[in-house]
Amino acid sequence: MGMLKWLGLSLLVLVLDQLSKLWVVANFDLYESIQLIPQLNFTYVHNTGAAFSFLSSAGGWQRWFFVAIALIASISLSIWLTRLKPAERWMAVTLSLILGGAIGNVIDRISYGYVIDFIDVYYQTWHWPVFNIADCAISVGVLMMLIDTFRPQATTRSE
Repeated sequence: MGMLKWLGLSLLVLVLDQLSKLWVVANFDLYESIQLIPQLNFTYVHNTGAAFSFLSSAGGWQRWFFVAIALIASISLSIWLTRLKPAERWMAVTLSLILGGAIGNVIDRISYGYVIDFIDVYYQTWHWPVFNIADCAISVGVLMMLIDTFRPQATTRSE
C-alpha cells in the first residue's frame, strides 16, 4: 500500500504537468508570451533538447536518445521506490517527484518530438531557459536528493 501512495504523488505530478501543457497549447500560439507578474511570463515554446535546451539543434536523433534515457531512469526510479523502507518517506517523495516529471516529459517527446515548455523566469533581459511543471518536479526532487545526501544520517546505538 505504501508504494501506491508514492506512485499517486508521481501520478499527481504527471496529471498537473500534462493538463497545464494542454491548457497552454489550447490557449497560446507558439512563442506567444504574456507577463503574469514582473520576472515571470507564460511563454509557449517547444524544446527538442534536454535541460537548458541541451542538444536542441542536434538534428532529431536526440528525441529517441532522451526517450530511452527517461524510460531507463523511470524504470530505475520505480524499482528504487519499491525497495525503500516505510520510514524513508523523504526519499520516497524525492523519487516520486522525479518519476512523475520524467514521465511527463517523455510523454511529450514520444507524442510530439519535443517537450512543451511555458514558464519563463527572467531578470531584466536575462531569461532562465523556459521550463514546465515536470521540470519543476524533477528539480525539486533532485534538490531534495542532494539535501538528503548531505544531511547527517541517524545512527542506531546498541545498548
